[in-house]
Amino acid sequence: MKDSNPTPKDSSIQYGLILGGILATSTTLIYALNQELFLSVWIGIFTILVVIGTGIFATAKAKDLLGGFMSFKEAFTAYFIATAVGLAISTMVGILIFTVIDTELASYLNEQSVEMTREFMERFNTPQEVIDETLSELEQVDNFSMINQAKSYASGVVVQAVIGLLVGLIFKKSDPNAVD
Repeated sequence: MKDSNPTPKDSSIQYGLILGGILATSTTLIYALNQELFLSVWIGIFTILVVIGTGIFATAKAKDLLGGFMSFKEAFTAYFIATAVGLAISTMVGILIFTVIDTELASYLNEQSVEMTREFMERFNTPQEVIDETLSELEQVDNFSMINQAKSYASGVVVQAVIGLLVGLIFKKSDPNAVD
């Protein structure tokens, strides 16, 4: 029979599942209520902050479970597990929506993304040949394909690992009574 006290790893997985639930719910709500929000920079920033906040919260909880002391590795691991699990769930929901449920939405959002890029570049007086070349390249990319969503997950995990290194440095605390 397993001990009823959660380990830091168990706790981090739990927070990762909670994060995944939050991200999956927000993705589903955006899909159902206002699909244009998938292109919102502010939604992207808010999502990043939720991911980082949940990772930090998971790390703090792990530190509590360890009696207030944790190594750099334990702190990094707590952060990384929570964010990697949450982002994996979110990615799976994205793949389900954009490659199975509504592939036309993916095409529409890709077109809108190209148009937003055009408008942005024109606002900054970018030379027309640069605009044309950039838009031509963008039109060849399906940001919502399964492969590109998996790549986005991988790059997101790398970014979270770097943030996790900083969180690990902040949260590590040696037990002065520990025997080496």
